[in-house]
Amino acid sequence: MSNTLTQTWYMTQRQLMAIARQPAYLLITLIQPVVWLFLFGNLFKKVVELGGFGTTSYLDYLVPGIVVMSALGSSMWTGMGTLEEIERGTLNRFLVTPANRGALMNGNVVQNGISIVVQSVIIVLLGMLGGAEYPGGFGGIVILVAASVLLGTVFGALSNALGMVVRQRESIIGVNTFLLLPLTFLSTAFMAPAQMPGWMRHIADFNPLNWAMVAGRSAMSADPDWGDVLTRGGALLVLAVAAVWLSTRSFKAYQKSV
Repeated sequence: MSNTLTQTWYMTQRQLMAIARQPAYLLITLIQPVVWLFLFGNLFKKVVELGGFGTTSYLDYLVPGIVVMSALGSSMWTGMGTLEEIERGTLNRFLVTPANRGALMNGNVVQNGISIVVQSVIIVLLGMLGGAEYPGGFGGIVILVAASVLLGTVFGALSNALGMVVRQRESIIGVNTFLLLPLTFLSTAFMAPAQMPGWMRHIADFNPLNWAMVAGRSAMSADPDWGDVLTRGGALLVLAVAAVWLSTRSFKAYQKSV
């Protein structure tokens, strides 16, 4: 077990070093959430007057949505890194070593989780500078970040599995483009459930993106609903375990094909 964790951390470090060498990529991943946060925060700030948001400040409501949405957006591209490893032949070279196969496959998922933590903290701090308040305190923020990491693990692992199966950049781009907007807008990212059409509200109940938002928002409120936090968080955890298992299975299938 300890050997598996050590190897996973080694693979994670490889991914972190690769990202550190791309300052432009880091800048873009931070700029996009800021644009969403302050552009939408100012454009729709009066929408809270409709009621149902649980706050008088739209920015308070929006911050958890942007945190979770950013986690989804970054994790859905994890499979591109796996595909790049395949195209360069790096992954195949690792296959002739005794390295743990789970570590080879999930190193970039762990790296993505670390990136989500950093990105989420920055968004929360920027929201605070913009005037957002978090009645749930530090504990609520931790739960929001944890929910975002679980969501990122789900879609990062699924993206890895997709990369293993299709092995084409165009297919990954197409799937991500197709899923990103529906998952985002069929959730409570920008609008309170009470203001959504009934059919959208019912679909949001089955949307993992929305599970993370509900858990995070509830934990950050002045009066958290711990039932919501535990049920949504638990569902995300189960889904994350299943996605990692599927990712590992797809890697074993790839290994047999080379």
